[in-house]
Amino acid sequence: MMKRRQFLLWSSSILAGCSVTQLVPQSLSSKPVSPPSKPKSIGPKGLFAPLRGDVRIVVISDLNSQYGSTTYEPEVRQTIALIPQWKPDLVLCSGDMVAAQSKALSDSQIQAMWTGFEQTIGAPLRKAQLPLGFTVGNHDASGALGPRGERLFERDRSFAKTYWNQASHTPNLQFADRAEFPFYYSFSQNEIFYLVWDASSAILSPQQLAWAEKSLASAAAQAAKLRIAIGHLPLYAVAVGRDKPGEFLNHAEELRSLLEKYRVHTYISGHDHAYFPGHRGKLQLLQTGALGAGPRQWLNSKLAPTKTLTVVDITLNEAKTRYTTYDMFTQQVLDYHTLPRLIVSPTGPILRQDVEQAALTLEEQAASARFWS
Repeated sequence: MMKRRQFLLWSSSILAGCSVTQLVPQSLSSKPVSPPSKPKSIGPKGLFAPLRGDVRIVVISDLNSQYGSTTYEPEVRQTIALIPQWKPDLVLCSGDMVAAQSKALSDSQIQAMWTGFEQTIGAPLRKAQLPLGFTVGNHDASGALGPRGERLFERDRSFAKTYWNQASHTPNLQFADRAEFPFYYSFSQNEIFYLVWDASSAILSPQQLAWAEKSLASAAAQAAKLRIAIGHLPLYAVAVGRDKPGEFLNHAEELRSLLEKYRVHTYISGHDHAYFPGHRGKLQLLQTGALGAGPRQWLNSKLAPTKTLTVVDITLNEAKTRYTTYDMFTQQVLDYHTLPRLIVSPTGPILRQDVEQAALTLEEQAASARFWS
């Protein structure tokens, strides 16, 4: 007997493949009109293959293991081997690619971690000719400040900057602004504008915020069919243990207003180690799960933590995104309906992508009432 989850995946893939062809009258002298090409289902052999959009992105995050680790867990290595088979236009990483942020590590240990990243992740993706967009995380290049305003992990940032600015390590991006690369920068690809800010700590400096606003207001950004922002720390916490100050960006609502002002479609983040497809206001929120050590449990949920990657298929003319997220323990598609409908974080509530505020239950409304304007 077909299991319910298998039936849902099968039936949704059948429905997604259905289309209606409209017959258009032609004059005798006109050339035959070719029917539009049908979207193709593309994915690794043996895994569910989603319908490909106009643009496809594979999103990964939080790859590192314990402090100082130069190797990666099986799910990371398996994912890197599988990624080319989804045939993405771009790979995005939401940060934490190595396991620094410890004063106990020596220079040689930090260098060895970046060498391990190059061997396991950087080089294979370049060999597959896949562009890699990324944001630095707190374990790559923490921007945390000390009591006198000094960088607490300047050494980590120096190693990250050296690695990413080597010509042999090019991420193959079409930069719009790389003056502060790899910490914050922007690039365009396939009519999408990407803004990457340095959310490796909870504070975005006034200088960086001014840069972000100028970048989003630019002709290149506004002419794009879609705008996506990326940073390591989220605006809203979704995981147990990540709902304390310092684990999410300060002034979340002001930052959301900034992104909404310039019609940013989605903010992609990591750090929480728990996948959650959410939205608040006009902003879509893709909170990516971890592939490395330490997946976390969701707030408001008893689901067991898991490791995930997300395939994002984008329809440009409609400015729509569709997520297919894989549980990399089982390599099955994760049913997002099992995730909480609402998560109330310290900076405000966020709704699951398919849930609207008007559809909240009385209990859900009561839990989040103080945040809604």
